[in-house]
Amino acid sequence: MMKLTILAALTGSAAAFAPSTSVGVCSTALCMSDETPVTAEETSPIVDETPLVPAALAINGWTPDASLPCYGLPGAVSPLGFFDPLGFSKNTELNTAKRLREAEVMHGRVAMMATVGYLIGESTPTITYGMDVHHTIANNQLPEVPGTVLFPFFLAINIAEALRASTGWVEPGLGPLFSLRETYYPGDIGFDPFGLKPKDGKDFANMQTKELSN
Repeated sequence: MMKLTILAALTGSAAAFAPSTSVGVCSTALCMSDETPVTAEETSPIVDETPLVPAALAINGWTPDASLPCYGLPGAVSPLGFFDPLGFSKNTELNTAKRLREAEVMHGRVAMMATVGYLIGESTPTITYGMDVHHTIANNQLPEVPGTVLFPFFLAINIAEALRASTGWVEPGLGPLFSLRETYYPGDIGFDPFGLKPKDGKDFANMQTKELSN
């Protein structure tokens, strides 16, 4: 009887250390941890990350072309064609080429107005001289003009320059210095009270070529 009792005790204690019969069954969390994880790079399609180059912006019918002199801005006429003997526009950036054209157009307009001013000042009655023909040459007339007339004259010049700068130039601190806006065409400040600006790109180029030639 003692032997049967000892045998039963040993059998029970051995059963406590026997492996479970449900070894092949695993929880979902444990089974998923044994599988190879699938990353987002393997499941997502391959996308070409090459940056898109924006198309050149056409302004007044002109599209910048780096293969042409001065990026294709109008003004080249026969017999000289594109005339730049000192090479100011050679190997320049687009902003520099536009700035050079801006200076060329604006100085040309000032010169044309000065020429008309010489003719009117020397041979036409003006308000400054009481509607009388003043026969002093134009170079000597400026010192004769009173300050009450010169002040509004120079004030108007400053206002016009401020409006031109705000129209075509990038504000200081928002970009590099001496930079023109991408949407600005050199010399086109939007002042056209008589509606002479052509709507067609070719006609606009012809008109600016004539303006530069004069």
